[in-house]
Amino acid sequence: MKKTLTVLIAAGALLGAAGCSAAPQLSNEETCARVKTVVSAQSATSDKAGMTRVANQLRPIKAAASDDLRAPLQTIIEYFDESAKPSPDTAKLEDMKADYTAAGQKYGQVCGSGQ
Repeated sequence: MKKTLTVLIAAGALLGAAGCSAAPQLSNEETCARVKTVVSAQSATSDKAGMTRVANQLRPIKAAASDDLRAPLQTIIEYFDESAKPSPDTAKLEDMKADYTAAGQKYGQVCGSGQ
């Protein structure tokens, strides 16, 4: 009985570890396609709720994003998070605006302006 229990525990630990492995990294094209799907969805509105939805949908994409797009996506998510707060810090948003603009430009360079 102890052997069976030990084997089951070991198998469970292996399966658990396999389930927690990192997602494969996406290519630039795959990252761009996923981001395009999120920002073109009807739920992607410019109001606070829409910005929150977009930021939440971008988080898992950022986790597996290509190296070229991971940092720009993080910057965009942070800007959306601050903008969507009930009382956003306008000074902080102003400070973040240059980085947000640069992130958008980087996204445009990597994904093309038509993406």
